[in-house]
Amino acid sequence: MYPIVWSKGKYLHKDSLMFPLEERGLQFGDGVYEVIRVYRGDMYLLDEHIDRLYRSLESIRITLNFTPEEVKGALKNIVERNKVDEDAFIYLQVTRGSAARDHLFPENVEPNIYAYVKRKKRPIELLEKGVKAITLKDERWDNCYIKSLNLLPNVLAKQLAADRGAFEAILHRDNVVTEGSSSNIFLVKDDVIYTHPESKYILSGCVRSRVIHFANELGINVREEPFHVSDIEKADEMFLTSSTSEIMAIVQVNDMTIGEGKPGEITRRLQKEYEKDAAIVQEEVSR
Repeated sequence: MYPIVWSKGKYLHKDSLMFPLEERGLQFGDGVYEVIRVYRGDMYLLDEHIDRLYRSLESIRITLNFTPEEVKGALKNIVERNKVDEDAFIYLQVTRGSAARDHLFPENVEPNIYAYVKRKKRPIELLEKGVKAITLKDERWDNCYIKSLNLLPNVLAKQLAADRGAFEAILHRDNVVTEGSSSNIFLVKDDVIYTHPESKYILSGCVRSRVIHFANELGINVREEPFHVSDIEKADEMFLTSSTSEIMAIVQVNDMTIGEGKPGEITRRLQKEYEKDAAIVQEEVSR
């Protein structure tokens, strides 16, 4: 983790950043966050992440004292002040603030905001070989479109996947696949890409939106419509997307092998478009 962080308009050392005990993010999960990928010191999809941050804030009725441009400027400053010239990510969190513990919104309280940069190498081996996933019932709340701090169901699902030797948990409601515990999920069948449409049941992933753009540019048909757990066994390819995992093939789900058990042609083409778009010039996934 880099030493310089940003909080409420100030730049300070990470070890000096402190909030009161009664902080609503800690006690209620009353806040939202974003994770922004950094490649060789350059932030990727910054505008999309900040736009989503403000949509999440509006949804839970937090008014931030900084404009989107001011937040973007602050994030650029911590990258520069930390002299980040490698692959990393920025974690940005906003909570309703610090106040005496009460379920009601506190009055006249300034939101707490902070951001830091942490080193993060690209998962080259996983991008090359693909990963295993399991399927689980989606037990989260009904407002998954908000990138909130309330991640306990996601954490439990991700840990259960790890306990079973898998990278990700594919979540479903009434057997309709929604998304992963920390990713969006795509299925490819007969050269058509399927993914759950934007709704309150999924997070509108920044990389998800970019993948749809890439597919359209490549002339690949994308259908934003639900598919079922039973469709997985017929899939030619599957992949997941997120800011930290990029575009990663899913080659096994539970005990089922997907396609030929390796990243498929469409997944590879999309990975290559991602690398070009993010100006990734080193450590590219081998072909």
